[in-house]
Amino acid sequence: MISDFSKLSDKVNQLAELVISLRSENIALQKHAVSVTVDNAELARRMQEAHDRVAALMDRLPSEPEIEAKDVEESP
Repeated sequence: MISDFSKLSDKVNQLAELVISLRSENIALQKHAVSVTVDNAELARRMQEAHDRVAALMDRLPSEPEIEAKDVEESP
């Protein structure tokens, strides 16, 4: 009977240690998730800036008819 209580006590202690370990891991994962979310927002902002710069450059390019007209004018 005492050995049963001893085994049960050991199992409860193991369970308590596991709970503590999992809580610590959960806190670390929550911090990591926040960090990844911040990084993701920064990358999204940078991608939008790059998109805007490319769009601005494309707006500055001559249109296709303008290019073809220049080619015709420059041909001998």
